[in-house]
Amino acid sequence: MGDTFKTIARFQYSAEAQIIKGRLEAEGIQVFLSDNLTIDTDPLVSNAIGGVKLKVLSTQALKAQYILDTINKYSLDDEGETIKCPQCKSEKIELFSTIKDVKSFFAFILGCLFGTMPLHAKHKYRCEDCKKEFDLK
Repeated sequence: MGDTFKTIARFQYSAEAQIIKGRLEAEGIQVFLSDNLTIDTDPLVSNAIGGVKLKVLSTQALKAQYILDTINKYSLDDEGETIKCPQCKSEKIELFSTIKDVKSFFAFILGCLFGTMPLHAKHKYRCEDCKKEFDLK
């Protein structure tokens, strides 16, 4: 029973999972990633197969979950300080990409046509609490 693995987290891409895997292994926790090679081969199937699964031994699951909970999941500025919403002062801020202007729209279309990454993307921050979108100054 001690050799069974339990899924404690799922990630869209394997790069995110690899970072967390390194953090958990530094704490002495055995980690196994599943479906990471499939998603590395074709990232578009990530949502269809449930993302990269981060698994730990079931005997170490509570310790691993505690470590995951201590990791800051929100955006930091260049000085390492948590970004705060200018409207509600919440610290639950996430970075996202948006297509709201002509230049980023055409870059998106070209990327789709030629199978490349977008040449131009607009990045903004969004507050999870009040949904305000803003740029850093």
